[in-house]
Amino acid sequence: IVLETDAPYLAPEPYRGRRNSSYYLTYVRDALAQIKDTAPEEVERITWENAHRLYRIPLSDAPAE
Repeated sequence: IVLETDAPYLAPEPYRGRRNSSYYLTYVRDALAQIKDTAPEEVERITWENAHRLYRIPLSDAPAE
């Protein structure tokens, strides 16, 4: 699973009806965490790693925390 904002007209609540934006990914992350019964930070870590594998980006390119 990776997180993305490909559908410009399917913004998450509370922004339904507005154009979708990558700024709203935290809402998607939080909803997935709730569905999977895990911490949002864990979903973020896993989807970050998945995106790197999918696009063949070395994980050493991760942003500093």
